[in-house]
Amino acid sequence: MKINAFADVSLRALMVLAAAPEATLLTTQNIADAVATPYNHVSKAMAKLRGLGLIEVERGRSGGSRLSPAGRLATVGQVLRALNTRMDAADCVAPSGDCPLINECKLRAALSRAREAFYRELDSVVISELPGSTQMAPVFRMIGLRPGLEAGAVPVA
Repeated sequence: MKINAFADVSLRALMVLAAAPEATLLTTQNIADAVATPYNHVSKAMAKLRGLGLIEVERGRSGGSRLSPAGRLATVGQVLRALNTRMDAADCVAPSGDCPLINECKLRAALSRAREAFYRELDSVVISELPGSTQMAPVFRMIGLRPGLEAGAVPVA
């Protein structure tokens, strides 16, 4: 199975937020820099993640985002299901319209079961448990975040 680029960016954004201390707010620009993805792509992902209740956003000069309590418990399988916009694993269309084999197609059913098995396998992978401090330290340094979290993040009291 292959995930789409939007899901990939969303999962990477969640991992960056998970690696930050719980009360820390990161800007969308911080996250975009950390995942090496254009700001506008990350901004769309952040809006979707907020809509799903996985992140909390504080607006204003010292605002930013952090994982919500639900985001701290979210699994990769749950997030991928929520971000999947395709109902079928196959396109099931021909140049002249629907595939002529679409009625009672066993391939579509098999592909749907395979996709669900893929998600089920990822249901035990909690996103907030994925990033390690060794992995994230160079990423945070790259975006100007020192161990004390002085630059680019705002500790919440």
